[in-house]
Amino acid sequence: MAADEGSVRVDAWVWSVRLTKTRSLAAAACRAGHVRVNGERVKPAHAVRAGDEVRLRQDGRERVVVVSQVVRKRVGAPVAADCFVDNSPPPPAEAGLGAAAERDRGAGRPTKRDRREIEQLRGW
Repeated sequence: MAADEGSVRVDAWVWSVRLTKTRSLAAAACRAGHVRVNGERVKPAHAVRAGDEVRLRQDGRERVVVVSQVVRKRVGAPVAADCFVDNSPPPPAEAGLGAAAERDRGAGRPTKRDRREIEQLRGW
């Protein structure tokens, strides 16, 4: 695929604006179908231009960004923030299950009664 001056590979762009840690992770996400450009699943070599909508699914949430600037090399975080408009939904709130199972330091092992109460709180 011949790319003109105003486009760059989607895996390189996703990596260069710091949506993934490595380019190989960005390419793997493309191959797995976790990256969509304008609603279509794309391969790592797909060209991205300014104005395209990129959806990236990772870590249990979906990032929705609109390309505002095409960059070919990895840039710093302040510059990367100017390269896209983030339209992602807010991250899901974390459930507070960990607090119910915590015990005071030095309290020892839980008794059978304590264990049953913990299991009942967790829904087991």
